[in-house]
Amino acid sequence: MTARFRADRGQILPLYIWLTGILLFAALAFFVFAQAASARNGAQSAADAAALAAAQDARDELMDRLGTGIGHEEDWLRWLDGRLPEGAGVDAAARELAAQNDSTVQGGAQQVMRDGYPGFEVAVRTNYTVGESIIPGTEGQHARARAVAVIQPRCDVDLDADPEKPVELNCDGQTVNIDPTEFDPDDLPDASVLFAVHLAE
Repeated sequence: MTARFRADRGQILPLYIWLTGILLFAALAFFVFAQAASARNGAQSAADAAALAAAQDARDELMDRLGTGIGHEEDWLRWLDGRLPEGAGVDAAARELAAQNDSTVQGGAQQVMRDGYPGFEVAVRTNYTVGESIIPGTEGQHARARAVAVIQPRCDVDLDADPEKPVELNCDGQTVNIDPTEFDPDDLPDASVLFAVHLAE
């Protein structure tokens, strides 16, 4: 009886070692996937921040054009529809926010249209890698992601409005009055009142 028990124990030991090895490998593999997911999330956060920074910078340019155009340009109302200034310089803002998230913008911020709204698409690559693991090559693998942020006009303008006379804007329920004949740029409300900036995808 004792000899038989020892024989069974001798057969179970290799099986135990084999199962332990499998469980250890599975745990290490799961850790690798967790590392990759963390890097991917970091890249997506960097892309989101960079795209939003580009759109917000463009919105600031729109506000500048609006402030200088009222009372001086016959078609100053066109800036309220969110059309971006030609050659809007937003790359610096996108790159700065990406760098703050330890990532690099790939190819600059590209002007795009999403759901009828102008915006910017930004692609980034993390400066850090997934890290060393049991899977070869991960130590040199960078995470990549892209995001799009748009500028959405919030104000309704009467199609018959005369840009040379006082204009009343309805900005999502908030009334904004602009008189081109007595306009001061400081009279403009905060940019967020006239334009919303948000991620599109």
